[in-house]
Amino acid sequence: MFELWKIPVLFVTGLVAGFVDSIAGGGGLITLPVMLTLIPDPQLAFGTNKMQACFGSASAAWHYAQGDALNLRESVRGCMITFFGAVLGTFVVQSVGSDFLRIAAPMMLLAVAIYTISRPQLGEHAHRPKMSRRQFDLLFGLLLGFYDGFVGPGTGTFWTMAFVLVLGFQLTSAIAHTKAYNFASNICSFALFAWAGRVDWVAGASMGLGQLIGARFGSRLVLKSGAKIIRPLFIAVVLGLTGKLLYDAFMK
Repeated sequence: MFELWKIPVLFVTGLVAGFVDSIAGGGGLITLPVMLTLIPDPQLAFGTNKMQACFGSASAAWHYAQGDALNLRESVRGCMITFFGAVLGTFVVQSVGSDFLRIAAPMMLLAVAIYTISRPQLGEHAHRPKMSRRQFDLLFGLLLGFYDGFVGPGTGTFWTMAFVLVLGFQLTSAIAHTKAYNFASNICSFALFAWAGRVDWVAGASMGLGQLIGARFGSRLVLKSGAKIIRPLFIAVVLGLTGKLLYDAFMK
């Protein structure tokens, strides 16, 4: 039986995570430890965490679209390909395991952090894209969708850097589009967990409501302040995620 005292804890956690995630990604760094503490079954905790993450990414994407930082119509194709990639990744990981990527992921994230720190003007202004949007959606939708279904951590960071470096997006627009593509892979994982009966609906809804509200405030702050609020938080989140993944890979 689900204890009622957990509801406000989950709501507040979702509120904070939704705010941070809508600005710089990395909300799972906040939500997953709390979810694992309150729900002892890891599979149930992971499935419920995917459910609440859908609320945050959907809320952030919607508010970015309302602020004209995200074109939802242009993102439909990429989101569908990302969903398909996530399905593939989820099924493949069950057969082959993911040990290699669990070690490689923090190294890639560390490279992203170093690159971002060394380029203070990164994402301040839009620049010419290096490939067409159709090519981008096909390539990165499959790659990052597969990665999210296969391993997961840092997917939002990789999406943001792809939008900035490959499509030439300004950082605010890159973060906004990342939320839409994140939603596609989140909803895929959530559906598979739900189909397997590994979702606590009360816990997911409690944290998800906080995510809805937190993401709304975070996205509005980004639309108002732009890259100056994104950049420091983005670097902090990437370094925090890198440290956690390195600890999980080598210290546990």
